[in-house]
Amino acid sequence: MSRVNPSAKDLPANAQNRYEVTRSDLPLSCPMPGMALWNSHPKVYLPIEDEGGESVCPYCGAHFLLKA
Repeated sequence: MSRVNPSAKDLPANAQNRYEVTRSDLPLSCPMPGMALWNSHPKVYLPIEDEGGESVCPYCGAHFLLKA
């Protein structure tokens, strides 16, 4: 079972399947700033606002939820 972490910026890249983000995290990219990049995929920007507040990374499958 994946857990939602309130501070996704403080985690290693690809450590979870699900992350909660806020408007201060926009524009949203995976991996996010502050994540360890050495074992991750290329940076991709995710259109979370255009997707109804949810977005999935096409590389690693991480699910991002935009908190109100």
